[in-house]
Amino acid sequence: MHFEPSARSQEYLAKLVELDEQHVRPAERVYREQRQESGDIRHAPPIMEELKAEARRRGLWNLFLPDSPHGPGLSNIDYAPLCERMGGSPLLGESTNCSAPDTGNMEILEQFGTPMQQERWLRPLLDGEIRSCFAMTEPWVASSDAQNISSSIERDGDHYVINGHKWFTSGALDPRCALAVFMGVTDPEADPYHRQSMILVPMDTPGVQVRRGLPVFGHDEGPGHGETLWENVRVPREYLLGEEGSGFAIAQARLGPGRIHHCMRAVGLAERALELMCMRVQQRVAFGKPLADQGVVRERIAESRIQIEQVRLLTLKAAWMMDTVGKKAAQMEIAAIKVVAARCATDVIDRAIQVFGGAGVTDDFPLASMYTHARTLHLVDGPDEVHLRQIARRELGRFESLRPEAFGRTARL
Repeated sequence: MHFEPSARSQEYLAKLVELDEQHVRPAERVYREQRQESGDIRHAPPIMEELKAEARRRGLWNLFLPDSPHGPGLSNIDYAPLCERMGGSPLLGESTNCSAPDTGNMEILEQFGTPMQQERWLRPLLDGEIRSCFAMTEPWVASSDAQNISSSIERDGDHYVINGHKWFTSGALDPRCALAVFMGVTDPEADPYHRQSMILVPMDTPGVQVRRGLPVFGHDEGPGHGETLWENVRVPREYLLGEEGSGFAIAQARLGPGRIHHCMRAVGLAERALELMCMRVQQRVAFGKPLADQGVVRERIAESRIQIEQVRLLTLKAAWMMDTVGKKAAQMEIAAIKVVAARCATDVIDRAIQVFGGAGVTDDFPLASMYTHARTLHLVDGPDEVHLRQIARRELGRFESLRPEAFGRTARL
């Protein structure tokens, strides 16, 4: 296994670090102040457009797209350290047009979209002119099992009629959100993996309602997690993404890269928390000596470093496998990192909050917001339990022959 990024990747990383240190991190406070002054938490502050312009000027744009004429064509191994760096800043991903859910939507539009769909929506997404959202999760079913999705997409002549109730439609509240990728049932009689389809819906289509943003741990800002209602929404047949019944397959194609991107960013999130923790303990004195000299604090810092290195190595292994043997063969590794990356980020940020004391849970420092994001990673793109189930099923499958043929017979090793 070869995990070393290419010289090209290292060159991009150096440029990305320079952008982050010189422009993005100094802009974090300005970004918050502009948002507060505007009184509109949905609009991106003016500083964001300045950051995007600077990133494009430096050639740091659409870095996430592998094997694509629209990006630098970096492999997953090459993109990993760049994505990790983006995870350490709440602004760096959007500044470089590499933030979810747009990244996943652009990937499936490039892979499955028609020329018309790509011209109308992919091009402006690639140029950072619009934003998008992904409407899959529903409030009244266990959406961790995609077979439960009940929203409908029904053919009516040359149109489809869409009805459904979605939530955690991330990005839907952004005024720049022009497109939704909607998942619903087109054939309830088909087998579980061919009942659903995906369709592209302009957000200004009659019948599309963004009802509210869902606060997460009391935070509700930016594009947010929207609760959306879709009532008799009519769109032309040519807005169907792929073929009827291909929704489940497209979702898997989207979620594989999306999950590894989440994990790469989670490593960066944990690194930022550890950095803040180390800086804090060198500056604070308690009981006659710096916190950095307290044994319990040193133990927490050491545990954090070990945990981060373990997760980074497993994430790089998954990236290497995706590059060499494909997403399907890397399913177990992707499932594993999705669990441990969320754990790592949550654990390290929690330790940092404890070291910061009361300040750690305020908005004067980024840790509370970082923890909110890290905790949601245990749920997004499939909860931990789904990935653990997948891993256990694979491990147990190797010993399937030892199961008793009937419950009345005892199998022995």
